[in-house]
Amino acid sequence: MTSVAAHIEPASAEPFLTLANIRKVYPGVVALSSFSMSVSPGEVIGLVGENGAGKSTLMKILGGVIAPSQGTITIDGVPRASLTVADSMAAGIAFVHQELNLFDNLDVAANIFVGREPLTGGFLRLVDEKKQHEMVIPLLKRVGANFSAFAPLASLSLAQRQMVEIAKALSVDARLVILDEPTSILPLSETEKLLDVIRALKADGISVIFISHRLHEIELIADRVVVLRDGALVGTLDRGEIDHQRMVKLMIGRDIKVPSAPLANAPGNIAMSAVGVRTAAHPAQPVSLDLRNGEILGLAGLVGSGRTELARAMFGVDPIYGGYFELDGDKFRPTHASQSIARGIFLVPEDRQGAGVLLDLSIAENISLPDLPAHATSFFVNRGLEIQTAERQKRNLAIMTPSVATRTGSLSGGNQQKVVLAKWLAMSPKVMIFDEPTRGIDIGAKAEIYRLMRELADVGVAVLMISSDMEEVIGVSDRIAVMHEGRVAGILNRDQFSGENVLLLAVGKTIGAKTEP
Repeated sequence: MTSVAAHIEPASAEPFLTLANIRKVYPGVVALSSFSMSVSPGEVIGLVGENGAGKSTLMKILGGVIAPSQGTITIDGVPRASLTVADSMAAGIAFVHQELNLFDNLDVAANIFVGREPLTGGFLRLVDEKKQHEMVIPLLKRVGANFSAFAPLASLSLAQRQMVEIAKALSVDARLVILDEPTSILPLSETEKLLDVIRALKADGISVIFISHRLHEIELIADRVVVLRDGALVGTLDRGEIDHQRMVKLMIGRDIKVPSAPLANAPGNIAMSAVGVRTAAHPAQPVSLDLRNGEILGLAGLVGSGRTELARAMFGVDPIYGGYFELDGDKFRPTHASQSIARGIFLVPEDRQGAGVLLDLSIAENISLPDLPAHATSFFVNRGLEIQTAERQKRNLAIMTPSVATRTGSLSGGNQQKVVLAKWLAMSPKVMIFDEPTRGIDIGAKAEIYRLMRELADVGVAVLMISSDMEEVIGVSDRIAVMHEGRVAGILNRDQFSGENVLLLAVGKTIGAKTEP
């Protein structure tokens, strides 16, 4: 495997795609303002900006989903006022979207070639499933997948589903692949594989637009960085100019770093323990772990190590195959989320749209949902109480919305995450579990989530943070527990924090420094 730090020099070919003075205006809103950019064969462009900066509008224009209000799109020397979806596909522009567009009831091969299935037969044209699976095998090898073309999609993890999306993009004759937050659900090992895939595409002369809030990945892979803010191009960084601080300052006009301040107070007593807990991920492997009042315990590990399953077992949504939990000295084995909620154990899930919020409900309805009795009068929801709670949480968490009656699905990813958090903070948590808390949200919203986690710890809440972002887990945690194949391989104190130590434990190796039992 190519080293993550390796870099292939950018191609010097003339641009095949040019955007000139692209502008998109909606009633009362300028979504994109006089934007210009070129793309050369074999070039990797990092596209960065906060949520709402105009990245999605730009991608929709390139995909032919919407037409610009003005400007010119030139492909292979031919200028156009706009593209259709068919034009975009014919030009070899392929997308890998952040929100997965896959079908649980189909296998991997069928998902990759949906709508483009190879056919066989005469009058009755049927899908040639054998050929379809044969076509998928080299694509899966190219993305480093460890699952079969026959695997049902429903059996795959989120990280594996992301690989299916990338393979689907590669299955067309692409000249430009646009990756929208492709690593937001990938741990370090899979991220390295994806960066190697991008390098291979580059070596084949295929261009890549890489959109990511993980700026260290942009630093590793981009030949050029294009920065958007409030719909406008605010800067372009060439390879030698790319660094974290420059990107952040262009994006938001100020520097934001992952917090690494010590605890305001020393950690308190043990709040919650897992004692020989066996979960669905590794039912033969017991997990023991202590959470302390007033600290953030980072939980790291590779995909399949059992981190999420442990969190879900704590919250009562996954079965426990052995062992038990202790909270304030009382043993319990939750069989339903309501039992954990009643004890003040709350989960901010990895898949916020699928399991964290109901997108079609309002902000107020989502916040009151887990605690309806507190917002009810005579068995009916008291809308006044519901709105009062929601308004308070909106102020406390700085949820960016004109009204708590706003549909939650219309919010940015960062604000949706705040709604998930708001419903639990209204119920006085004892233990807060965050599973990939900043996946797919911009750097400004990340800083707010980190601040909220630290504030929870400072008032004595035990915080468990599962993260695949190495910078995040090292920067935010007070201790780090690392899992390997269903067991806790080691626990690191602050003076032992390093990417090397975390990765060694994650792959089952030992480290030179002494670890806690």
